[in-house]
Amino acid sequence: QVQLVESGGGLVQPGGSLRLSCAASGFAFNSNPMMWYRQAPGKERELVATVSNFRGSTNYADSVKGRFTISRDNAKKTTYLQMNSLKPEDTAVYYCNVRLYPFDYWGQGTQVTVSS
Repeated sequence: QVQLVESGGGLVQPGGSLRLSCAASGFAFNSNPMMWYRQAPGKERELVATVSNFRGSTNYADSVKGRFTISRDNAKKTTYLQMNSLKPEDTAVYYCNVRLYPFDYWGQGTQVTVSS
């Protein structure tokens, strides 16, 4: 079955960095775009970044452009989210996502807390 397992979250000070990982299994990883979403307390889940399956082209939410970088390693079936210059407003649970029509699959999430 499809499994997405996130790791790498934690507590970091403003201005710091974290790298999230999402290990995938149970589907054709190479053939599918991968996404990172986040959900802050009391807010709706929002799309943070997307990496395509083909050329690895990327797209970002305006709020993270220039600070976050999404990438993928098809040999390891893993997606990454490098987060730099973190701000308190980046505090959220971060989720890995793949869309295998007609279903969406999610990992369990990893907590990122940015606080001094």
